[in-house]
Amino acid sequence: MADKKPRIYFILNYAIALVWLINGLFCKLLNFVPRHQQIVARILGEEHSFLLTKTIGVLEILMAIWIISDKKPHICAVIQILLIIIMNAIELMLAPDLLLFGFVNLCLALLLVFIIYLIDRNLGGAKSTYSK
Repeated sequence: MADKKPRIYFILNYAIALVWLINGLFCKLLNFVPRHQQIVARILGEEHSFLLTKTIGVLEILMAIWIISDKKPHICAVIQILLIIIMNAIELMLAPDLLLFGFVNLCLALLLVFIIYLIDRNLGGAKSTYSK
């Protein structure tokens, strides 16, 4: 019999999915935060920044759907962690002046990564490769 996941697992997962949804839909697709397209333009070039920003927005919405679906949650968590670290490191190196909170953005991103890790490790049922 499979263990049931605690309610907090689903609450935290929905909260994290909401972060991806807000960033994808409102910040990128609907362009409520033009700074996101400016960051993309700075990193990937102005010529295709509009289309690339919209594509990133769609991918972020798909990430939110994947999180809520609870399919392959460990893989989802690993991909989220990698994406968040890579995206924030690149932004901090190449577009620090466009970040809302500058270096604090990285700190907030690392906090999100830590929460995702804790959810996956302690609540998501991922099997540890080491003994407790």
